Amino acid sequence: MEDVGRHNALDKLIGKLALANELGQPGFVVMTSRTSYELVRKCARVGIAALTTISAPTSLALQLADEAGMQLWGFCRPPSAVRYV
Repeated sequence: MEDVGRHNALDKLIGKLALANELGQPGFVVMTSRTSYELVRKCARVGIAALTTISAPTSLALQLADEAGMQLWGFCRPPSAVRYV
């Protein structure tokens, strides 16, 4: 999904998955934004197993992803990426 704000884009994606009864299906989120704890919290709350972004996560985002058992990837730009948790 696309929006001017990263939070709105993620909310749209989660809403679309919910309406299609697809929450909990295997998959991950790719975002062209920085990783914040709010994005991690939203993904964890609905059972999204991994979040990937183009920048580094905040320390609180790392902590929350670890506690939720989520994979968190940053600097996802060809040809590499960094897995934090």
